[in-house]
Amino acid sequence: MSPRRLAAGVVLAVASTTLGLAVALTLFLGGSRTIVLAGHDTVVRPSLDGHAVLHTGPLLPDFRLRDVGIVGVELSLGKTEVGSVEELTQRYAFIASEPDAQVVKVRRAVRDIAVGAAVRGLGVGLVPVAVWLLLGSHRRGELFRGARTPRGMVALVLLLLLPLLVWQPWDGKEETQEDQGRWVTLADFVGQDVPLPAEVRDVEVLSGPTTRQTRRLLLSAVDTYETSKTFYRTAAEAAEGLDLREPSEDETVALVVSDRHDNIGMDRVARAIGERAGASVVLTAGDDTSTGQPWEAFSLDSLARTFEDWERFGVTGNHDHGPFVREYLDDEGWTMLDEEPVEAPWGGLLLGVDDPRSSGLGNWRDETGLSFSEVGDRLADTACEAEEPISLLLVHDANIGRATLERGCADLVVGGHTHVQDGPTPVAGPEGTTGYRWTNGTTGGAAYAIAVGSKPRRDAEVTLVTFSDGRAAGIQWVRLRTDGSFRVGDWEALDFVTPPR
Repeated sequence: MSPRRLAAGVVLAVASTTLGLAVALTLFLGGSRTIVLAGHDTVVRPSLDGHAVLHTGPLLPDFRLRDVGIVGVELSLGKTEVGSVEELTQRYAFIASEPDAQVVKVRRAVRDIAVGAAVRGLGVGLVPVAVWLLLGSHRRGELFRGARTPRGMVALVLLLLLPLLVWQPWDGKEETQEDQGRWVTLADFVGQDVPLPAEVRDVEVLSGPTTRQTRRLLLSAVDTYETSKTFYRTAAEAAEGLDLREPSEDETVALVVSDRHDNIGMDRVARAIGERAGASVVLTAGDDTSTGQPWEAFSLDSLARTFEDWERFGVTGNHDHGPFVREYLDDEGWTMLDEEPVEAPWGGLLLGVDDPRSSGLGNWRDETGLSFSEVGDRLADTACEAEEPISLLLVHDANIGRATLERGCADLVVGGHTHVQDGPTPVAGPEGTTGYRWTNGTTGGAAYAIAVGSKPRRDAEVTLVTFSDGRAAGIQWVRLRTDGSFRVGDWEALDFVTPPR
């Protein structure tokens, strides 16, 4: 290769790389993603100031956390469902006490913006190379010679002005209310005499014409944050020392959660209980949300992240009505059961079905589509037609598995729904066989469909199911009381399960 061609190639490579990087950086800084964060439709925009800024909207001040990294982020909260501003601030505080899943979600969004910008920048950067190759040496020579003419000089100037015309740095904006504010630490905003948790003292607030009511809301939120974080952290640490039955090497333990109703604080406690008992599988029996709406994605994010390295199976409950919860957990890697037997991690088959009912925030029960009994009969047909025994039937309400047990087609039916523990109850099948029914209490400590708060509203419960040789062998329950103490049930052997077919 001649020196001339080599020099031209180097210049072309530098120009192409520079153009690609410039376009990628521009697209990255101008890019955005809309995600569901903290119960809101939230627009995520990256920045290079290294700060994380949360724009809360017109009713509450904006917040800023300085120096989070080389790349910063701006979060603009949009629509959500909420009954009052007080309820909204309490939700913020509760989610802030368990932030890991939300932080990961924001990082993932920024990463996606960066990857998209890099791919587009690469594409634009290759344009000069493609044009160079398409023109060929003869036409390139004509262009270079034409650039020395007056007409060519005008065209070159216009080409150089094009980025400036697109950028328009002279286009100013009106002064806004936000411009009138200044960033102060939370400690200065609420008053230096107010005790604050160490980790939030340096959070900055965009101060402006705020009112005493705003300060009161923030102080209430800080109290919820500190109480919630302390309560669930202490409970998780205490769970590591619980006296639980330890499985043998040939046994598998599954952790059952149900009726979390958005209580993300209990997730770390449930995980700690499961680890103490040697669990490697988690089963959700539904009602992980209160309404099944996208604003509750924060609850599903927490559940998915807490158990991301376990084998995960689930069904949805009556409060998870609609497709959102099932599709979201499925996208997060959960095996969502749907009336088809699947291979269980402990051997045998696992069967499950979503609850056919739907309800709102009350304590009523509505039926839509197939009736409860119809779904139960169809489920029994599926279980009895399976080629292998059903070792576990996972449902939201254990009553839907009654027909399956009475026909002797499952070892154990596990559900939730009532928020009250029940079982293990033996159910007689044909020819003297026996199966069992178990109902887990509310893992979220929920009163009706509400569980968001600085601590459970009622005792919060999980169940540990031990499997041996592909069959349910025993059950043990663990309950976190509202005062922070634990109650642990005795491990109950299931001695009269249905014999293999």
